[in-house]
Amino acid sequence: MAPIGEKDERMGSTLADDDENESQTLWATILGEVQSSSATNLPSTKSVLVLGDNESGKTTLVARLQGVEEPRKGSGLEYYYIDVKDDYRDDQTHAGVWVLDGDPSHTGLLKFAITEENFENILVLLVASMANPWSIMESLNKWASYLREHIDRLKLKPEERREYEDSLVRFFQEYTEPDENSSGSQVPSHRRDVNPLHPTASTTEEDKVLLPLGEDTLSQNLGIPIVVVITKSDAISTLEKQHDFKEEHFDFIQQHIRKFCLHFGASLVYTSVKEEKNCDLLYKYLVHRIYGFPFSSPAYVVEKDCVFVPAGWDNDKKISILYENLNTMKADDCYEDVITKPITRKPVQRDAEVVAEDEQVFLMKQQSILNKQPAPAGDSPARQPAGAPPRTTPPRTQATTNTVTPVSSSPKKRLMEAGKGTPTSEGMLANFFNSLLNKSTAKTPGATKADKAAVSREAAAELERLQKSKKLTSEAKPNGPDSAAS
Repeated sequence: MAPIGEKDERMGSTLADDDENESQTLWATILGEVQSSSATNLPSTKSVLVLGDNESGKTTLVARLQGVEEPRKGSGLEYYYIDVKDDYRDDQTHAGVWVLDGDPSHTGLLKFAITEENFENILVLLVASMANPWSIMESLNKWASYLREHIDRLKLKPEERREYEDSLVRFFQEYTEPDENSSGSQVPSHRRDVNPLHPTASTTEEDKVLLPLGEDTLSQNLGIPIVVVITKSDAISTLEKQHDFKEEHFDFIQQHIRKFCLHFGASLVYTSVKEEKNCDLLYKYLVHRIYGFPFSSPAYVVEKDCVFVPAGWDNDKKISILYENLNTMKADDCYEDVITKPITRKPVQRDAEVVAEDEQVFLMKQQSILNKQPAPAGDSPARQPAGAPPRTTPPRTQATTNTVTPVSSSPKKRLMEAGKGTPTSEGMLANFFNSLLNKSTAKTPGATKADKAAVSREAAAELERLQKSKKLTSEAKPNGPDSAAS
């Protein structure tokens, strides 16, 4: 028989072991509950990357998804967030939104938005505007190529990249039409620890047969979910009125966009923030695609301004229905050849080329302008325009006793002007005529004596006539007005 002390020690050790086991069980239960609750919580690592040209409506669209009335536009790579709330579980989180500037020079900033760590938790929006339908396909192809180049530069393991691509294929193959009668608030059938962006292969339905995809479906599989958003669908009415777009033009545009989406496994949504078309639908589809929220809206391709094509629904046969409305064009026609940019009616203001005018033509124009203008009163004769006829200035008369007599061209004129001028003495006249006689004789050395005699007689006769006229003038003075007054 064991001693009493030894028995008590054994009982005490047994009780201690039982308490330790109970505490471990309690901690295991608590940890299990925490893990279970965290699995149902909305993850905060999900994000959206928005790509598109400038003026395509990216910032306005994100502001509408946020519920903000006044969008804030920046440059480079912008970051926003969208509130996501699960009303059923009373849980909420934020979905990050990266918006890249439309300038292709900023594509180097993609390394901050898409990395090896967040690749499985990101969705891409490719945005183009219906206000510029002629550039839709060019824009989509351009940004898809930038996205592909960046993904190829990521250091993803080949098996990881292949798994991401296979998950998109499974999403297409497992797509089922939503039940229109189902409520949007129903509980999702899967746990939140499963990534809806890259669903794993189902293990409970091994016997389920998955149909193969079409030849063009996911032919450009990037391993990342894509949603193509065509903004400003309200511009369709403007295109019809101002640019004579017909129904077949919009069908032609739609079939090209849907083919693009089929190649990349993308969804398609036409939106209009101005007219509130499909904005709420886009938000619900994003949270469904990212977080696995229930979604019950079916595909809709009837109205040309509010098209919605979810990923997995479309195929080449459904797209071919649009071919029936193409009368003046073919489905395989080049997009840019059919949807051409209209000629701008407003004249484009360009800097006119300056052509130098010929120098002589310029001077002739200036001369004609100056000739039409009256000459200013204070102008000096030296500042006359080139080529203008010289202006004759009358000789100024000096206020002196002597009168300057202009030289005439002939001796006879000089005699007549001398007679009309101020009375002079007979001696002065005689000297005047003698100087004339001497000059004429010096200038004509070969003159005959008869010519000299004729000139002398003429000068003498003119001198005699002047003397007579002077004598008659002096005799008439006593009978003038003064003598009559006296």
